[in-house]
Amino acid sequence: MSEGDSLASAWLRRRTSRWQDWPEGRLAARKSDLGVSVSVVIPARNEERTVGQVVSAIARLAADTGLIDEIVVMDSDSTDDTGRVAAGAGATVHRANQVAPDLGTFPGKGEALWKSLLVTKGDLLVFVDADLTHWGPHFVTGLLGPLLDDPQVLLVKGFYERLYEAGDGSVTADGGRVTELVARPLLSLWWPELTGVVQPLAGEWAARRDLMESLSIPVGYGIELAVLVDTAAEHGLDAIAQVDLGRRGHKHQASHDLALMAAELLLVAERRRAAAGQAVVTGQAVVTGQAVVTGQAVVTGQTGLAGQTAPAGRAGALRGQPTRRQPVELRQFVRADGEMRQRSRPVPVDERPPARSVRSAPR
Repeated sequence: MSEGDSLASAWLRRRTSRWQDWPEGRLAARKSDLGVSVSVVIPARNEERTVGQVVSAIARLAADTGLIDEIVVMDSDSTDDTGRVAAGAGATVHRANQVAPDLGTFPGKGEALWKSLLVTKGDLLVFVDADLTHWGPHFVTGLLGPLLDDPQVLLVKGFYERLYEAGDGSVTADGGRVTELVARPLLSLWWPELTGVVQPLAGEWAARRDLMESLSIPVGYGIELAVLVDTAAEHGLDAIAQVDLGRRGHKHQASHDLALMAAELLLVAERRRAAAGQAVVTGQAVVTGQAVVTGQAVVTGQTGLAGQTAPAGRAGALRGQPTRRQPVELRQFVRADGEMRQRSRPVPVDERPPARSVRSAPR
């Protein structure tokens, strides 16, 4: 067993708990003793069918226990009634593109969660997806448990048996395709000490505000992997814990859409490898963290795939403006009119700098 595998195994035993280990009454008393506040953040885009049930369940938990101080839905350019339904269920709703408009806007989950740092107040932040179907409010209490119990814990990842709801309403346990095909191989190859994390891309997780405001945040689906890797790099494995939340169901996504998510993860991972000074071979470019050799040019500094720069959290950026990066396109094929046609889709490449740089800068 390698050193990384040994570290992962020891961490798994030490930092894994079950949601049943964190009863509501004990957590409410602990929260009161600590004098901390809690925000639940729900990123949503066109989730009118499920967001109301998610918000209502969390609102009941808040009323019954006093564990939650605010429920915020970040509406990412929804074209349906997501915002109206969420507000009716008891959430404060912000359209992501209307938060700090002077800083610009991007589509994507990471952008919504980064913008949430500018409108929420909680010392502890719990993130819950809006498309949940098989779940319970114990997701929130389970994720809060390690944060309230141990001040050394900065990030808590949820894990569960993943259930997918098919178009006909049937439910299958087949899930986590991007995790198994992309995230887990990346961690096994490059960050073996993190292979004890059961579901590194879980959409249900929690963190301390101080941590979230210190990190560079990818604007797309790479946020979960980025936060995991960066937290371990900056604060060590014991800053991370995980909780078994039981079962989780959500809607199924098409393979072409998952491919876009996979491309985002590869960019996020490669960028962090380069910033850490680990040698990376990417086609014709060799990245060492000091230079990129592309045959015709050598670009010094922390530069990675396709000229992408290192995470903005390490170099900083001006007043929340993202570091501009060269565009990346995902080429895919679809059959139309009896023939295969190529289409290109832009891969989100931008990262927001630490939110604390926005809070501290004059506006």
